[in-house]
Amino acid sequence: MILFCGFSRTLANKGFHAIRYDDGAWNGRAFRLPAPYAISIVTPVSNDPSTQSQTAETFRAERKKQRNGWADFKNRIAKFRDSIMPGEFGRLYNQVRPYSMMSHARLHGIYSGVCEVIEKNVPGDLVECGTARGGCAALMGLACRARGEARNLWIYDTFEGLPAPSEDDPDYDLAKTREGTCRGEYDEVKGLLENLNVFDGATLVKGLFQDTVPEAKVETISLLHLDGDWYDSTKVCLDNLYDKVSPGGVIQVDDYGHWAGARKALHEFFDARGIEVELRYLDYTGRQFVKPG
Repeated sequence: MILFCGFSRTLANKGFHAIRYDDGAWNGRAFRLPAPYAISIVTPVSNDPSTQSQTAETFRAERKKQRNGWADFKNRIAKFRDSIMPGEFGRLYNQVRPYSMMSHARLHGIYSGVCEVIEKNVPGDLVECGTARGGCAALMGLACRARGEARNLWIYDTFEGLPAPSEDDPDYDLAKTREGTCRGEYDEVKGLLENLNVFDGATLVKGLFQDTVPEAKVETISLLHLDGDWYDSTKVCLDNLYDKVSPGGVIQVDDYGHWAGARKALHEFFDARGIEVELRYLDYTGRQFVKPG
């Protein structure tokens, strides 16, 4: 069934949730209506046939395995609520939304994580590995300011888009089509932080994680946000930054459900260290956990 453009806009204006699927092999838009009227209406858009590989088909199915329907439904309700009666997070979300590729649920996870480490007096700086246009980093600064808290903010990124994945990424054929995407310029991110008055205490570090993270000058971390997509990018951050996270600190992995490389790197790290934690479900791709004390 195909939605006409006017009807699509009408549904969106009424607050129904629009989901954008984009995995390099298929693009479409689906409107999800609240239960008991839940339906999915999708308009596929043809793409380069060379990218429509078996790898893409397999990985798309794997992404579906990472979904929690009830949690996703509650996320849609929360987003709709914030659109009509925004609380503190809703107001901050509206400021950073144009500059972030992250979902409402994952940004709320970051906001809640910052609030949690402040309320529990968990010592350390805030660190983001992979910032794109800087919206999430700005949210960290805004959340601190809203609580009268001053914490250093470290932002690591190539500022040239995603680097190439490696053969360690199980979805390499699909991942390589995304090289260079998710790009945010250094000056753009710096300008956003300055415009929102949260640049004081922020340090932007340009370069590949493999070059910059092992030399990171940050000493103690209270919140670590990993948004590097690929296996190598996630692994080098865990190997070099996890031990700097204070007990009780919050770690959020943005690509757990979307890219198999990030998921693989996280579980290999857990297995190697004998770490057992509860992964909080944020949305189909975002996971968060607290470092054991």
